[in-house]
Amino acid sequence: MPYSTYLKNSWLYALRGSAYSVTTVYASLHTADPGDTGASEVAGGTPAYARKSITFAAAAAGAIDSSSQPVFDVPASTTVTHVGFWDAVAAGNFLGSADVADEVFGGQGTYTLTDADLDVNA
Repeated sequence: MPYSTYLKNSWLYALRGSAYSVTTVYASLHTADPGDTGASEVAGGTPAYARKSITFAAAAAGAIDSSSQPVFDVPASTTVTHVGFWDAVAAGNFLGSADVADEVFGGQGTYTLTDADLDVNA
């Protein structure tokens, strides 16, 4: 998973004893590689697409694994190619992304994020 500059900097702040922390992580869906900014996020639909909170198990050996499976509403004519992670449900700071198997939605549907592993050793 490529990590954003924002997230890398937050790790460095933590080493300095900063009070900075991400208390809730939100997952997002993207139609192309979101890069370092979270670009190409899915939008629209009825019911409307929205970021979803995701929880993680305890960290071990520099990695954490998701402990929830958020379900997203996806509008018709959308191809999901990446998932992203944010520190806010709207706007906020982009933390990083992961490539997923492309899933094409001809009509309105749902996408379940069944597993998300964040590994700082990668």
